[in-house]
Parts: sequence; C-alpha cells; structure tokens
Amino acid sequence: MAKQAGVITLNGKVGRLSFYKTKDGYLAREKGGVSKSRIMNDARFARTRENLKEFADNATSAKLFRDALRPVIAKIGDSRLNLRVTQVMMKVLQSDLVNNRGERMVRAGDWSLLKDMELNAASSLGSTLFLEITYTDTLTEWAAAIPAFVPQDYVALPKGATHLRITATGVGLDFTTGGRAVQTSISGLLPVIDPSMAISLSVDKALLPGTHRAFVLSVEFVQVVNGSEYSINNGAHNAAKITGVEQV
Repeated sequence: MAKQAGVITLNGKVGRLSFYKTKDGYLAREKGGVSKSRIMNDARFARTRENLKEFADNATSAKLFRDALRPVIAKIGDSRLNLRVTQVMMKVLQSDLVNNRGERMVRAGDWSLLKDMELNAASSLGSTLFLEITYTDTLTEWAAAIPAFVPQDYVALPKGATHLRITATGVGLDFTTGGRAVQTSISGLLPVIDPSMAISLSVDKALLPGTHRAFVLSVEFVQVVNGSEYSINNGAHNAAKITGVEQV
C-alpha cells in the first residue's frame, strides 16, 4: 500500500485504486487478489470453497437464531452480541460428526453448546439476580420458579432503576425451512422498593414448532416516570442467559 502525498487527499475508488483514511494518514492500494471464478473452480482452492460453504450455513443459522431472540436482544446493551452468537454457532457447526468437511451444518451439530451462554457480556444473570432459581424441563413445558425476594437485597440494582421485569423466553427453530417461533412469560413490572412474591414463569413447548429450541431467562431494569418506561443506560445492565436447549 502507498501513502497519499500532497495537499489534496482522496477517498473512494478510482479504477483499480482505492483511496482511504486510516489512523496513519491517507493511504492508497491497488485492487488485487484471486478472482472469484478461480476460487470457485480451481482445484487448489477446494479447501477455500469448503470453508465458504460452511461459513454461509453458519451465517444463515446465526441470523435465524438472532431474529428469533429479537425480543430479548433488543433490550441488551451488548454491541458485540451478534459476533459472539456467530462464534458459538460456528462451534456448533464444527461439532457436526455426520457430514464431511465443507458439508457440516449447524443443524447437525451439538446444540447443547449454546447452553449457559450469557447474552450480555457486561452483565451476567448470576451477578444480577442472587436467587436460587429452579428450572424445570419436561416434555410439554420449560419453566423457571423464582422464590419471593426483596429486590434491594437480592438484585444488583443499577442507579436510577425504579422497576424490574423478569421474562422467560422460548424459541423454536427449523434450520431447514427457516421457520421460527417465540413465546414469552413475563413477571410484570416489579417496584424495586417492594418485596416480590414468588414468581413462576413457563413456556409451552407445543407453541414452539421446529427442530431446535432454546430457553432464556432475562431481567430488565427500567425507570418509570409519569407512567412511561425508560431503559437504564440503554440496556447496559440488563442480563439474559440461555438456561435450556433442546434438539427435537
């Protein structure tokens, strides 16, 4: 690559040259590399084609999973969550023991690798709710039983929070058809200054068609002013964890 000189600097492409700005100044480089046609047809790039095919399946599967969990993800202030989901999905794909390299798929991998994944790297569920939560997983439902608690004693409350909400979310996925389904069970809005009664949240599996399921428990903090809810620090303190997975 070359450094641009002179008073006038350029950004963008001119023919085979690309001009761009970096922390080291304005640079220029010529378009190069191996052509797409050669990569897709040359025998020497067979391994590259295998990787590309698996990357494509991983990307599609990760997007389907993120889209299904959108009700939870939208409230989590973790800008790197998409990358982390893609990385764990790649581990699932690489655990496929049925298909050969280049043909491995997320749908055939070890789905249990997603269990216990925190959806907010900056705020784990265990460091937010100091409660003995009991999870029940039967043929028909997934449930979470939360004992009565005093929020100020058993919850890491962020500054400014007036209320919290605990939600159980179940998603059903079909990686073959691209189908997805979501079901939630919500505690309601709980004032942080009042003791909370025991909470029971459950998700009906019959409403989650597909071949793969995941269950998430999450806690959301808000500030209520004149009846309107405001997220605390754009969800930086909200926590969510994949506490159960199932492959049908």
